Amino acid sequence: MANLKSNIQQLAKDFFTETVENRRHLHQNPELSFEEYQTSAFVKQKLDELNIPYQTMANTGVVGIIKGELASDKVIALRADMDALPITEVKGRSYGSQNPGVMHACGHDVHTSSLLGVAKILQHLKSSFGGTVKLIFQPGEEKLPGGASLMIKEGVLRNPEPSAVIGQHVMPFIEVGKVGFRSGQYMASCDELFMTVRGRGGHGAQPHQNIDPIAITAQIITGLQQVVSRFADPRIPTVLSWGKIIGNGATNIIPDEVYLEGTFRTFNEEWRADAHQKMVKMAQGIAESMGASCDFEVRKGYPFLVNEPKLTENARSFAKEYLGDNNVVELELWPAAEDFSYYSQEANACFYRLGTGNKEKGILSAVHTPTFDIDENALELSIGLMSYITIKQLSE
Repeated sequence: MANLKSNIQQLAKDFFTETVENRRHLHQNPELSFEEYQTSAFVKQKLDELNIPYQTMANTGVVGIIKGELASDKVIALRADMDALPITEVKGRSYGSQNPGVMHACGHDVHTSSLLGVAKILQHLKSSFGGTVKLIFQPGEEKLPGGASLMIKEGVLRNPEPSAVIGQHVMPFIEVGKVGFRSGQYMASCDELFMTVRGRGGHGAQPHQNIDPIAITAQIITGLQQVVSRFADPRIPTVLSWGKIIGNGATNIIPDEVYLEGTFRTFNEEWRADAHQKMVKMAQGIAESMGASCDFEVRKGYPFLVNEPKLTENARSFAKEYLGDNNVVELELWPAAEDFSYYSQEANACFYRLGTGNKEKGILSAVHTPTFDIDENALELSIGLMSYITIKQLSE
């Protein structure tokens, strides 16, 4: 173990080029959530080359097993998601998507290629550690019900049961060479909202003869913000946003109905359930008071993500050993959502951020945008650090 850091750093350098090649292959061949058939086949091919046994879960998910040769019953799981997004990538990249309208705009190509690199490092070093490492290549992070929930139902956290689940995610707002950690609550729960307000349409010059769903919807939108500003405990971060509003009228035509889609996010399960009831009751009450009706569906999504303090502090400490104190930053509470949260609700979990941005190279775009990209130098750090954290945690 004395030379563990230098050994891993050297292996990360040795396997860096292959990791970049794997990332670019995946980036060129993105697949949507729960359709990751080629990606799954690629992962299996790479595991076969490494003589790592695996099984299939959740149709396109893959779970590999590496057993250290020293005596230990400890088990750690490492997770990478594999799906892409329905986004058209900006043109001009030699490694750009070859699947029109689909793009790895959230870095899952980085996560998958990184875990393959970690697998290669751990397979080379398995004589120097004890315990078992589960490699979870997971489908469908971007789409409800979330591939994590399906894999958990199929037993990915059993036989053997991991004492820890560790994952990483690209972060373009952290400079390459750095990583970020946060203990405790980190990311929000995420629910999808679907609402239809039905009135009675007609000519815009005769509003008294109509029940205007646009005006009523405006009242509902304004009223529902009171759920956040007046019902929520101000110590519990809460977000309510509407991203789609469709009222197919015209300059002088009031439509019969208005359709909305939105999201609700928070960090407390009791308040989350209470808010669902309050939103539905308020929206329907406003609509009915103005002569309209309202259908309001809440599709419950991912729970909030919590990083187990002791595991996360261990991982943070190992990262400082590997990278130096100045390259490990503190993350802020973030109301985005991730289905890694399902693992964190079932087991001790640590989800950290991999810096992939580079201001000098102009690599600044946020995830889920057509211009998203990474500084690929992050891949050497990625595979080395996760390998180091894994072996150190197994030896704890």
